[in-house]
Amino acid sequence: MAWIESASPSFRARHDSTHADDADRVLHSLERTREYLADYFPRTVEGLSVVFHGSVASLSVARPLMPLAWLAASPAARRYVAGWAGPRELHVLVPAVPALYARRVIVENNQDLPRRLSPRRLRAELRWAWLLEGTARWFGGQTAHARPAVARRLRDGRRPAFPPGVRDAPLLGGTVIDLLVRERGEQVAAEMACRLHRHGPRSALRDAFGGRPPARTEEAWRRHLTRLASPPEPQS
Repeated sequence: MAWIESASPSFRARHDSTHADDADRVLHSLERTREYLADYFPRTVEGLSVVFHGSVASLSVARPLMPLAWLAASPAARRYVAGWAGPRELHVLVPAVPALYARRVIVENNQDLPRRLSPRRLRAELRWAWLLEGTARWFGGQTAHARPAVARRLRDGRRPAFPPGVRDAPLLGGTVIDLLVRERGEQVAAEMACRLHRHGPRSALRDAFGGRPPARTEEAWRRHLTRLASPPEPQS
């Protein structure tokens, strides 16, 4: 396998020679995603290298914690755990890139997330996984295509928590953000992702939804989940 490099104005990609067309498409998508995120976040991230992996085994060798991330996610959410966002590199399975880049931008802009990888940072990322993963998935365009996986999650296993727990965060976190965007707009969702409320997730949700009690927002979210999981109505 021959590894080569491709480049765009803001990113570089390392990939094998058979993925050249995929790399060009993904780099173009990343540039569009960066421009889109610049409308909502104070800072974007440039100069990242994107490393494409052609198999789960290759990604696992490069990022040994990936198997643990897959195991930590619910079965319905595992298809959305398809890469790793580091400070300087994104390791991905083609084409799961825009959401990973969005996560990197969110981490860069979050004022309360510890900068260094540490036990404190890990605790924060686990507690706020629904926010970090959900906002990344929504702004990266994954939530709009998640209907089959959401339907499977509602059929399988226990009733999801609100806000979603760590296992559901890659899939259902984006549905919380989707509801917030529908009710309050994209800018409010971006602003919520840039802070970790000192009184915890439910207080963050209360503020983001305009002071509405979290119990009422949970009711609205569960109705929203049902709508998202329903088959689209046939067009006349």
